[in-house]
Amino acid sequence: MEYEDIYVDTESAIDVELFDNELLNIEDIDLLDKITIIPIRYRPVFPGTITPVIISNSKYIKIIEEVMRESRTIGIVMVKDDEKEEVTIEDLYKNGTVSIIFRKINLPDGSINVLINSVKRFRIKSMVLDGFEIVADVEYLNDILPNKKNIVLKALTKEVLSKLKLLSDDNPLFTEEMKLTMLNVDEPGRIADYVVSILNLEKEQYQKILETTNVKNRLSLVLGILHKEIDVMNVQKKIQTRIDNRVDKQQREYFLREQLKEIKIELGMEEDEQVLLIKELKGKFDKLNLEDEVKEKIKSEIEKLSNLETGSSEYTVSKNYLDTIFSLPWNERTTDQIDLEKSEKILNKDHYGLEDVKQRIIEFLAVKKIKPDSKGSIICLVGPPGVGKTSLGKSIARALNRKFFRISLGGMRDEAEIKGHRRTYIGAMSGKIMEGLKICKSNNPVFMLDEIDKLGQSHQGDPASALLEVLDPEQNGDFRDHYLDLPFDLSNVFFITTANTIDTIPDVLVDRMEVIRLSGYIFMEKFEIAKRYLLNKQLKAHGLNKGDVKIDRNGYMAIINSWARESGVRSLERRIEQICRKTATLVAKKQEIVKNKLTIKEIRKYLGPEVFTDEEVLKINKPGIVIGLAWTSLGGVTLAVESLGINSKKGGYLKLTGQLGKVMEESANIAYSHIRYILDKNEQYKKYFEDSIIHLHVPDGATPKDGPSAGITMATSIYSTVTGEIINKGFAMTGELTLSGKVFPVGGIREKVIAAKRANVKKIIIPKGNNKDLEEIPDYIKNGLIFHLVTDIQDVINLVYKK
Repeated sequence: MEYEDIYVDTESAIDVELFDNELLNIEDIDLLDKITIIPIRYRPVFPGTITPVIISNSKYIKIIEEVMRESRTIGIVMVKDDEKEEVTIEDLYKNGTVSIIFRKINLPDGSINVLINSVKRFRIKSMVLDGFEIVADVEYLNDILPNKKNIVLKALTKEVLSKLKLLSDDNPLFTEEMKLTMLNVDEPGRIADYVVSILNLEKEQYQKILETTNVKNRLSLVLGILHKEIDVMNVQKKIQTRIDNRVDKQQREYFLREQLKEIKIELGMEEDEQVLLIKELKGKFDKLNLEDEVKEKIKSEIEKLSNLETGSSEYTVSKNYLDTIFSLPWNERTTDQIDLEKSEKILNKDHYGLEDVKQRIIEFLAVKKIKPDSKGSIICLVGPPGVGKTSLGKSIARALNRKFFRISLGGMRDEAEIKGHRRTYIGAMSGKIMEGLKICKSNNPVFMLDEIDKLGQSHQGDPASALLEVLDPEQNGDFRDHYLDLPFDLSNVFFITTANTIDTIPDVLVDRMEVIRLSGYIFMEKFEIAKRYLLNKQLKAHGLNKGDVKIDRNGYMAIINSWARESGVRSLERRIEQICRKTATLVAKKQEIVKNKLTIKEIRKYLGPEVFTDEEVLKINKPGIVIGLAWTSLGGVTLAVESLGINSKKGGYLKLTGQLGKVMEESANIAYSHIRYILDKNEQYKKYFEDSIIHLHVPDGATPKDGPSAGITMATSIYSTVTGEIINKGFAMTGELTLSGKVFPVGGIREKVIAAKRANVKKIIIPKGNNKDLEEIPDYIKNGLIFHLVTDIQDVINLVYKK
């Protein structure tokens, strides 16, 4: 069955004069109690209307032919679901209209056009399927009218006609025939039916009107529909008016501009705006000293722009592209003022310590002084937060007399941020590298790429891979941004990257950079930084005089030891800021401030209870407690390891707690196996292992821990627990233990040594293979420390249990 099997042809005009007067006079026709039902889609047929119906289904064509030979009477009922192809009895509404067939016209495609006159409403009492013909027992419905002199009915009728006239005046779809018919209909019920039949509504609205026999209620429903239609029409008119006004304004402005342009040209007052722009761009082009490829590209783009209409979108895209090209510093650069002594003073003034980093910068400047055409360098500063990595970049720029630009890479997930978007995209623009050069107006600035270890990945690409071309000295001489698609020389840019750890940076990217590690600060360094820089900075930031806050050495050391033990100085600066803030509050309230140097009691009043205290766990007062040294992305830390033997019938194994990683668990099992191997020769210790569970724990269980460097620490702890001996005080250790008892070198020695010094540990045990790392640690850090180099776990045991 075809989907559109039967539907009302609402667009066909009906000329009533074509039909015999006998057919039009239906008052004498007897209405049958049982009639054949013809289902239609989309919209019903209302009583009192002559309507053509197109029927394409062969089944219904046969039914119409049979009805034409007999009563010429059919019932028109609407289908509930227009999407359903096979119509059943259950798919039909219960109300419809009885119609008389006037004429049948055969169409060329095999369908028929039937002209019907709708007579009266009916309600189906029952339906049966006679073969493929639906026959219904119906009850005819009369309009329910109040008293003929009813004022409300008269008012509703006039209001409906008034609203329909208002709607038809502004709607070109209302034909003159419709308007004429509207004036000639005088019965209220027929008026309501006619109005609904010429409106475009939802099928449920049509059916509701058809089912309403109370004329007053029917008029009220129709009036509500007309109000909504008028509201929609008014909104459409407003929208159309705004569009017309906008178009008229644009056309008017266009004509005025064109007239003004021609007038100015005739008077010789001014050249065309586009001509002036092209002349300006050509002037800029002539001043640039560019390579052949760049020259050809810019020249062709200017030619293209000169042939485009100024109002076109392509004109704007081309103009923006040329503006970007000419805003880049192709030939502009700052002159390096290389004075090594002055540069050294700037670095020392801005930063305390960091001698190896400063030395690397001085070496770079020395090379530039001897060989000015040497290419740029890429340095990666790696260290915990707050040690001055970002601020060091600014100092380097000052020392070089270069422009400085910082790009934060943390969380960046789109490679277009680095290399730009292709010009095919709407809103395309160049990447941050090109944008930085535009802002600096120099092709040899200092670029700081912050947080390179926190780059992300997404479906939009991998920014870390996009940085390979930027940071490769062999490739960045002709770097191509996707938006520009032209080579730009980045070899003169001094790139500095920063990271907390290199573990999350791809190896191919690390290979292109010179890694310089910035370890955390010891107490004395933090004291000097606070005294020289931080206090004065915060006094100025809070509008205080130099003598409003005074802190002596003991005060600084108390703040560092009890409130700011972190590797960097960011937390220390916040504590000093807190003191200045509270002092500023007293000054604002005109209250008395402390004139003398702050005591520990006054500092505690400003900062609250101490955050750090001398932990009991670091005190070696029982077997099984050993102090280890560990490295984290926040710097070096001291790590307490505890173990305990628990008597059990099912003993002979190791239990681990403290949220240890897989590598650390392996190190613990190696330590347990090797110590058991050593002590099993003694029957007393052998029985202890067999009858006990060794529970090894690393405190601060909320923090994940991993790595092999705690191997000798865990082995020493297990040895202490089994033998019952307490290790000598003042020792801390780090080193990887193998199954055969050898001690292998580990990383992060500098950070671990600084952590030991902060914790007042004097004796440090490290693998002999790390002796080369000690040579790189400044003497002022090593002063007061005793280093023991070991190759075997037995060396460790001999040291810590030596009487």
